[in-house]
Amino acid sequence: MRLGMIIDYSGGFAETVELLQEYERNGLDLVAMPEAYSFDAVSQLGYIAAKTERLELMSAIFQIYTRTPSLTAMTAAGLDFVSEGRFTLGLGASGPQVIEGFHGVKYDAPLGRTREVIEICRQVWRRQPVEFEGRHYDIPLTREKGGSGLGKPLKIINHPVRSDIPISVAALGPKNVALVAELANGWQPLFFHPGKVDLAWGPSLEEGFARRDPALGELDIQLQIAFHLGEPSPEAVQAVRNQLALYVGGMGARDKNFYNQLACRYGYDAEAKEIQDLYLSGRKAEAAAAVPQELVDAVTLLGDEDAIRRQVAEFHAAGVRTFLLNPLAATAEEKVAQVRRLAEIVREVAPGSRV
Repeated sequence: MRLGMIIDYSGGFAETVELLQEYERNGLDLVAMPEAYSFDAVSQLGYIAAKTERLELMSAIFQIYTRTPSLTAMTAAGLDFVSEGRFTLGLGASGPQVIEGFHGVKYDAPLGRTREVIEICRQVWRRQPVEFEGRHYDIPLTREKGGSGLGKPLKIINHPVRSDIPISVAALGPKNVALVAELANGWQPLFFHPGKVDLAWGPSLEEGFARRDPALGELDIQLQIAFHLGEPSPEAVQAVRNQLALYVGGMGARDKNFYNQLACRYGYDAEAKEIQDLYLSGRKAEAAAAVPQELVDAVTLLGDEDAIRRQVAEFHAAGVRTFLLNPLAATAEEKVAQVRRLAEIVREVAPGSRV
């Protein structure tokens, strides 16, 4: 197992980056940068690359709709170049509220587009002249498909540092998870319940693994997770409840909320409906209060050392190989110290871990 950190795009970027070298000395292996409808993640990842020497970098995630596949590949190759081979391309479909609401781009065929983007990226990194005819992308764009007829197959000018930059995909739906198990190096699920993996994703993972190229190796499950060693403050626990209520209750339209559907697959059908009803009616505090404590406990790393040790073992047994931590300690010094102790616990629970 390895330890990573997810950087909060809503604030604290500069302060966190200044501490990254200290985190690195205390067991951190990876830093991930989200990209919602905030600042772009590329500029911030480039800045982090310049400020660090060993830490691996990952996007969490670049959504697939607003960059062309070739630009996505170029961006990943560029970040891998400036970081000297430390970048992982994290991809995801996002959702229609962001893609259509903020970007004004049609949200369609997320599964098919993800597959084609992955295939095109790998073609670019191998420095092959890009030629692709798919259901969603045609490169070069021919006159028959609406182009001028002047396009020709081109290969990326620079030689990428690596021809096989790792690809990680954020996915929750059954078909998306099957695709991840088939094609990706890593998987970024959110609100991952280690005791209910088979219930939520078992058949999907089996289907994808049956088609997986053995050369891809083990699927690296990279889990964003709230973390606090010791009794967390009521405010920290409330922040977790608020986030769960936001995602289960309000992240997407009523019938297009992937996180609500996931809660249902975990067996929280009635609770998921109540949370969504409350949240969409504006009663956000009540929605947060309706989040089952069992779910809060299952999808976080919170508690004393014995509890953390048990939770790490459960996540490891469920296939998690990377924690993307959201440390909840009050001060920077406490956060660093808790990451250091977690690295020690991980080495105890999962011998051979990189931390």
